[in-house]
Formats: sequence, structure tokens, C-alpha cells
Amino acid sequence: MLAIAAAVLFFIAFLINAADIGTNDVFSSTNVMLLGLMLLALHVAGVGNSLRTGRRR
Repeated sequence: MLAIAAAVLFFIAFLINAADIGTNDVFSSTNVMLLGLMLLALHVAGVGNSLRTGRRR
């Protein structure tokens, strides 16, 4: 789920950059891209994974 959110943020950052949309400093394409990278790193680290691999006895 985090990877999908990261992909959406990367797409938004691409649109902001490609269309040369003037936004304020908070929603610049670089900041949106960094948020996407953070979500991708969390996904790779396994945060938000609801599957448990351990066995209970």
C-alpha cells in the first residue's frame, strides 16, 4: 500500500515539474518527490506489512 502511495506522489511530482506549475514552497516537486521516497523506503523496510510470518503454538 505504501508503494502505491509513493507511485502516486512520484506522478504528482512529475506533473508539477513537467507542467512547470508554480506552487508554494511546501508543495514543490522536490518536496513531493521526497515524500514519495520516504514512503518507498518505509515499504522496503516492511512498515505497514500486515502479514506475520512467525508461528504461534
